[in-house]
Amino acid sequence: MPNGNEFNANSPATPNQTQYTMIGKSIRIKGEITGSDPIYIYGSVEGTIDASAHRVTVGKEGTVKADINAREVVIMGDVCGKLHSDERVEIRSEGSLLGNLSTKRLSVEEGAVLQGTIDVHMPAEKPKQAPKPAQAEGAGQAEQEQSLAMSEAS
Repeated sequence: MPNGNEFNANSPATPNQTQYTMIGKSIRIKGEITGSDPIYIYGSVEGTIDASAHRVTVGKEGTVKADINAREVVIMGDVCGKLHSDERVEIRSEGSLLGNLSTKRLSVEEGAVLQGTIDVHMPAEKPKQAPKPAQAEGAGQAEQEQSLAMSEAS
């Protein structure tokens, strides 16, 4: 009887099924990784990693010598390279990052190692809405009526 963790090639993928890419601790990759799913790294990667719409997680035993571009990055292992995140970077107590970092939000736990330049940029602000024309006209008309009443009273 299948449990929830087994893969069945004959069953169609369901929309709520979570897909991810895992690089196990016995795997060593040199080159470019482009992912359209979350990426978990427990092995060794050298090169570039691009998962701009997803999270890249470097596990405790993971070693990465690569530039990383992702929506979110969680570091529990060792990372050396440029790191760009559109949302947030989290460096856990057992993690280390040697390299330049660019993100909107940064979390560094006590005991983590971070060496390099850090660029934390502000999220894009939502444009403020101008008052509705009907309200602006109404306010202007009330001021004109008040001014007219004052001049007639004089």
